[in-house]
Amino acid sequence: MAGSESVEKLEDGVVRSAEQVSSQIRAAKEAISAVIFGQERVIENTLVTILSGGHALLIGVPGLAKTKLVETLGVTLGLDAKRIQFTPDLMPSDILGAEVLDESSAGKRSFRFIAGPVFAQLLMADEINRASPRTQSALLQAMQEQHITVAGARHDLPKPFHVLATQNPLEQEGTYPLPEAQLDRFLMEIDVDYPDRDAERRILFETTGAEETLAKAAMSAEKLIAAQRLVRRLPVGDSVVEAILSLVRAARPSAEGEKLIAWGPGPRASQSLMLAVRARALLDGRLAPSVDDVLDLAEPVLKHRMALTFTARAEGRTIPDVIRQLKTRIG
Repeated sequence: MAGSESVEKLEDGVVRSAEQVSSQIRAAKEAISAVIFGQERVIENTLVTILSGGHALLIGVPGLAKTKLVETLGVTLGLDAKRIQFTPDLMPSDILGAEVLDESSAGKRSFRFIAGPVFAQLLMADEINRASPRTQSALLQAMQEQHITVAGARHDLPKPFHVLATQNPLEQEGTYPLPEAQLDRFLMEIDVDYPDRDAERRILFETTGAEETLAKAAMSAEKLIAAQRLVRRLPVGDSVVEAILSLVRAARPSAEGEKLIAWGPGPRASQSLMLAVRARALLDGRLAPSVDDVLDLAEPVLKHRMALTFTARAEGRTIPDVIRQLKTRIG
């Protein structure tokens, strides 16, 4: 009896917290949309990624407000945001930090750690594929482990810690594509497309006038951490769990898919999708995710974790096309 009462109390607590957090997140979304126009889907998926406690890879040509999105997110969510412009000569120490030798007035020498820009709550890794694999892996290791080690000493990263990395899909000369195993570190790959005509008209007036709309704070880092904890407490129905498992497992090479799929997503993709559908439900003001959430988030969660066979590519098939085909079996 006491056990069932505590479960009911817990559920009531989750409901109250969810309603409160949901209104805060929607306020944050509205604050971001007041500054970033025509990218509603990008804003939503980025917020879902952050609520899930993950990192996102933003793919888009220059000039689509990716940098401005990160700056706006930092202000709106109350996070310390920093930006690194990745270049071929960038070294791991330029990101992580380094130890320097200090000499006191008494002549005593000692090493002192100077923290690099990775010590931020929201880090923009601009054009991540321009840096060498060694520098990329230094950041990607920090993303995974939430700490760095310099000269044998461990330094924990701030909480929360999120990386939004960008890539230009067109200009590939002189770049180092991220290895597949490292792409798996990103919870989502988000395509940033051109705005539609009405949104672009609004951009023209809002950004070239005498006054420009500035981002406003809607949350704090502490509230965001509480929201991330709440995401993990939201219940998930059996039908949603089965949809996630069916979709992720169907995206791997199999007797049916061997002609199309060379390699597919591992269990981390299932974990990412499970968190993402809960976060999306919370963002929409719902207490539990649906199968529609699974279908809507399947592409950004799965597409960077899959590769097609040579035969499939020769036939003109694409990964989004294959994912759509897999979704029809579930939807």
